[in-house]
Order: sequence, then structure tokens, then C-alpha cells
Amino acid sequence: MTGLPSASSATTASIRTPTGRWNMRISCCLSARAWAVSSPSAGALSGKFAVLSAAPFNLTGLIAQAAKTAGVHYLDLTEDVATTKKVEQLAEGADVAFIPQCGLAPGFISIVANDLARNFDSLDSVRMRVGALPQYASNALNYNLTWSTDGLINEYIEPCEAIVEGRFVTVPAMEEREEFSLDGVTYEAFNTSGGLGTLAKTLAGRVRTMNYRTIRYPGHQAIIKALLNDLNLKNRRDMLKDLFENALPATMQDVVVIFVTVCGWKDGRYLQETYANKVYAGVVAGKKMSAIQITTASGITTVLDLLAHGKLRQKGFVRQEEIVFADVLSNRFGRAYDPQALRLKEAV
Repeated sequence: MTGLPSASSATTASIRTPTGRWNMRISCCLSARAWAVSSPSAGALSGKFAVLSAAPFNLTGLIAQAAKTAGVHYLDLTEDVATTKKVEQLAEGADVAFIPQCGLAPGFISIVANDLARNFDSLDSVRMRVGALPQYASNALNYNLTWSTDGLINEYIEPCEAIVEGRFVTVPAMEEREEFSLDGVTYEAFNTSGGLGTLAKTLAGRVRTMNYRTIRYPGHQAIIKALLNDLNLKNRRDMLKDLFENALPATMQDVVVIFVTVCGWKDGRYLQETYANKVYAGVVAGKKMSAIQITTASGITTVLDLLAHGKLRQKGFVRQEEIVFADVLSNRFGRAYDPQALRLKEAV
């Protein structure tokens, strides 16, 4: 789940590291499709510290290949499982870091879940729930567009990874609906693809149950299933995208709900630890930003900052769960996730 536009967007940033100052070109505002396809030689990346891909999942692999050719660090926001596997293959033997899935889910959610899991002697279950929701839902879907439509459709259709009774499996999207309440608000959650990231492989053999589900207001899942299955729009993605983008208004007045629960044994007792947080739209550097934009940008800029300051491995495939949760919250960009921090517009 990423809150940045489908086409890339970018700025030039300067980060001072212990070894000097890097000027980093974060490729935004130029067409990701045109850049990735027309520059296979990766000349545009020559001499840069890193490339950050906010492109649609079907273009991310091309950008990762260009990064390897140019010998620059690579970060992305993809939730697509197949794309992440391709990035992992490209990272083999690389002299630079390849760090996919740096957004909210996958991304921050994996860092939180792994941090909770470290508190147990042995694990039973890890349940990860995330949703980017309108604050003021006013239609039958109880939903507004808040992020990439392509990414949204992809996670509603593609198979989902999970651990069931200790076995790594794939399960269908949009199934296994549940309800829960947080701060007096009732939500539903159901399987969607990609949010688990690489954490299932990291904890394989150590946990009985692990799954990721997307949070929505009640009623959303039933209508989406009718569109996908009864009307067969799962096989007509362009039509579904057109429907979403012309019938569901986008909103900047959103809230990101994060709910992670881990159960296991510690000192002979069966215990549960939970992380629950809500991030609202706010003002960053004088510009109004939605909650999903804030959390997505916070995730990838924090990882970039930690990489530049030598707090992450500098080569090969780096998983999100390798990142220390405390380092995220103490980072100048990661403070957006800290419920105890100052108001965002005052802190940034």
C-alpha cells in the first residue's frame, strides 16, 4: 500500500552522512514509464546515491535493473509479490543495497510486527492489519480513493501469502473477513495481497499463524467481491480502474489505521502484545498531505536516511524487518509514526 502517485514524483534532496554530503535525485515529476523504458543504460542514475521507485508495480522491475546496472542503491514502494522476488534476484551479488517495500504495508507494518515478535521466547501468531480510510465515508463502499488505483486493484485480486498451522501457503484475496473495534469504531478486515512483505519467510518455522489483512469500514468487502466475481471485473482491470477513478472521489481527509497483534510465550506464560496507531492527514513543510502520503513518504525517506547514515546493510537484499523500530521512531522522517511526537506540522 503506497500513497504516492502511479507515475513517479520526485525532488532533489541533500543528506549529510558521516562520509560526506550526497545530493540525491529522487525521481518524481518525470514519467516513470518514459524513464524506465527509454533509458535501459541507466545513464540517468550515473553518479547518484540511490533511486527511489514510486512507479506502478509493472515498471518497478525495470527501474531495479537500471539501478543494478548503474551501481546505485535501490528502494521502492511496491506491494507486488512477483516484483519483490525479481528485486531479490537482482540483489544477488550486488555491491549496493536493494530495499523493496519501503512504504506502509509492506514496510512499516513488518518493522512493527518483527519488533513485537522479538519480545517473545516463542511465537504462536502474528496478525497484521492496515487500512487507509476516508475520515468521512459517504457512499455504499464506505471508501474514497487515497492511493494508487493500480496498486489497490492488484492487492484485491492477486494471491496472498500467509502461514497457516506452521506452513507457508497462499490464500485467496478478499476472503477470511473479520470484524474488530478500535477507539469505538467498528472495522472489517480481509485478505489482500502483498502486505505481508518478506516477514513470513523471515519467521518461517517459528510461528504457527501469520497473516495480513486490509482494514475497511463494514460493507466494503461484499460489494467489491460482487464486482470482482459476479461481474468478472477481476479479469477486466482497465474497466474496474475506470469505474473506481470516475465514481469514487479521491480525498485528502483520510486516516491510516495500523493494528498489529502478536501472541506467544514468554517466561512460561502465553501473552499478547498489540501495537495500535492512527495517523491523520496533516501539514508537512507548509503543504497539506493525506495520511497515506505522510506514512508512505515517511517510510521510504526514513529507510533512505538510515541507509545514508550507515545504519543498514550497504549491499545485497535488505528486508524491512531488519530495520530497528526504535531507529525509525527516532529518525527525523520516522517521527510521523510516533503517536507521542509533537504535532506533525510543528515537528517537520
